[in-house]
Amino acid sequence: MAKTPTQIGISTLAAMKQRREPIACLTCYEASFAQLLERAGVEVLLVGDTLGMVVQGHDTTLPVTIEQMTYHTACVARGRQRALLIADLPFLAAATPERALAAAGRLMQEGGAQMVKLEGGSAIRETVRQLTAQGVPVCGHLGLLPQSIHRLGGYRYQGRDHAGADAIRHDALALQAAGAGLLVLECVPAALAQEISLMLEIPVIGIGAGVETDGQVLVLHDALGLYPHRSPSFSRNFLPGHESVVDAIGAYVQAVKSRTFPAAEHSPI
Repeated sequence: MAKTPTQIGISTLAAMKQRREPIACLTCYEASFAQLLERAGVEVLLVGDTLGMVVQGHDTTLPVTIEQMTYHTACVARGRQRALLIADLPFLAAATPERALAAAGRLMQEGGAQMVKLEGGSAIRETVRQLTAQGVPVCGHLGLLPQSIHRLGGYRYQGRDHAGADAIRHDALALQAAGAGLLVLECVPAALAQEISLMLEIPVIGIGAGVETDGQVLVLHDALGLYPHRSPSFSRNFLPGHESVVDAIGAYVQAVKSRTFPAAEHSPI
C-alpha cells in the first residue's frame, strides 16, 4: 500500500521557524506545476492573484475574481499531495468581514485551500479575527500591497522612512494578535524585515525583503523566466544552467535553504 505523504501544515512552518530552517514558497496556478514544485521540495504553494498578470495578461491583479481564484485553487489542490496550499482573497473580497468569510468559504470548500491570504494591516484586524474564529487560517500581507497599487502610486518599496517602518511594525503585531498564523512581507527594507521576523512568533515569508526572514516566496513565472515583461529587481531566474523545471526549482529551494537567495543584488535597500 502506498505511503501517505506527510502533510505540511501551519504547525510545520512554525516548527521550521523555531529551528531556523528557511521555508520555500512559490506561486502556483495549476495541477501540473503543483506536482513539479512539490517534487522539487517546495513547502508552500501560493495561488496568488498574480495570476491576473502572469496568466491572464492584465497590468495589475485587480481584475481577478473570486470565481477565478476558486478555479485555480481547485486546479492546484488536485495536483498537490503534501505542500501547504494558500489562496489569495482577490480585490475587495475582504472589504467587510462578511464578504471575507463568504470568499474564504469558497476558496476552502470549493477550491481546497488550507489557508487564505489577505492584504492590509490594522484596518482588517477585525476581519482576521472573525475569519480565525470561524476556523479559517489566515496569512497576512504587509509592505507593498499590489491590490492598493493605485493608492500607492506604483510598485515601490515601503517602510523606508521612520513613520512607514513604525506603521508596518504596528500592523504586523496587530495581525498576529488578531490570529494570523503567517505573514508575507513584500518590498520592505531587509533590516526592517529581519526585525519583524524576530519580533513575531508566527513565520514571516519575504519577497524583496532580504534574506533574514523565515522563508522566501517568488512568483513562479519570475523564478523560471517565463514572464515576458521585466521582472522585479528582487527576483531571479533559476532556469539557466538547469536541464528541467524540477532542477531549476530545486536550485531555488536549495538557495532559499542555504540563505544564498536573495543575495545582496536582490535586496537593493
